[in-house]
Parts: sequence; structure tokens; C-alpha cells
Amino acid sequence: MIEFQHVFKSYGRGRNILADVNFSIAPGEFIFVSGPSGAGKSTLLKVVGGLEPASRGSVTVNGHRLDHLSARALPYLRRTVGLILQDAHLLFDRHAFDNVLLPLAVQGLDSSMAATRARAALEKVGLRGKENLLPIELSGGEQQRLAIARAIVGRPAILIADEPTANLDHNSATHIMDVFRDFNRVGVTTLIASHDTALMARYAQRTLHIDNGRFTDLPGMPQ
Repeated sequence: MIEFQHVFKSYGRGRNILADVNFSIAPGEFIFVSGPSGAGKSTLLKVVGGLEPASRGSVTVNGHRLDHLSARALPYLRRTVGLILQDAHLLFDRHAFDNVLLPLAVQGLDSSMAATRARAALEKVGLRGKENLLPIELSGGEQQRLAIARAIVGRPAILIADEPTANLDHNSATHIMDVFRDFNRVGVTTLIASHDTALMARYAQRTLHIDNGRFTDLPGMPQ
């Protein structure tokens, strides 16, 4: 499902953010990425999601080597990946409902079906009744949940989340992690970067630890 072979990532002549990274994630795994700030967690997720190219090495996602995909093919692969970044990249001139609807509109889904799925995604993350609010009218935590709704509405094969519970209180964080676990239980591969050791202990099947751009498998933590 996801495989890194001798992957390096740097920007210009700067140091390697990722340095000879090798790991694989099987379909349906629930994986956490841990490590200190600046260790490369966010960069790793962007490389997996096709937002950043590796500088060297091979990255395979859903059976496709990313460096072998054409510029036209890469967006189609990205549709199979639900990506939640620390910067939500919401459209602040569109209501919450329209933000969630957008990925389905891009896919050309029937408008009635798309609307049903968008409402279901908003309800799943606890934003029912806030469909007609602009993102600026939502709290920081609600904006984060809106970004999560947008990521899951397309029913991706892979969910990637960068500190998805950082702006949430304990109850909201637990609710969102339960949402991720529900998707994982029906086969969605889930990769989450987090500092929250309690969440890792409760939800992780396996944890990858990054330090100075290099990864080490840590023992799995039972759910």
C-alpha cells in the first residue's frame, strides 16, 4: 500500500529532512508517526500524499511509484488519499457544506449523492447544523473537524493526518480518533502524525518514530 525505499528529501542544498528512509505499510494498517518537532513528520506525510516529491529514492502508494506518474495521473492518485494537514487550507469564501462538497464535485459525483455524503461527513465529525456557516464563523477546533470531513467524504483508500487533534479538547479528540478507527475497520489505511502518547497507546497498531530524518519501528501498541 505504502512503501519507501532509500528515500531522501531536502530543499535546495539544505540538510536532508528525510535521510535514507525505508519502511512499508500494509493495506488496512493503523500507523502513528511520532517524533520531536522539526524531525520530518510533516514532510513524510506530504511525500506520501504526493504533495512533495522525494529528492531521491522510490515512493510507492497504492501500487504506483510516484516518480513514474505523469503530471496528469498524479491528481487521480491523490483522489484515493484523504489528506489532513496542520494548515486546513479551507476555502473561506465558501460555507462549510460547500468546502466538504468540493472533492465530490471535482470527481463528478451526482449532485444529489454528493450532497447526501457531504451532510453525512459533517455529521460524522460533529458539525451537524453548521453547514451554512463560513469557516471564519467556526472555532479553530471546528475548522479542523471541517477539514477532516472534507478528507473523509471521498471515501479514500488511505487517510493521512498531521496532528489532527492538536486543536481539539479531549472529548473531541477522542471522537475524531474513533471516526478514524471506524474507517480503518472497513479497510482504510490510516497514517497519523502525533505527539499525543495517550492516543498512540489507545489506537496505534504500530508506531514509526522519526529522529533526525530517520525512522525506526517501535513495538505496536494495542487498541
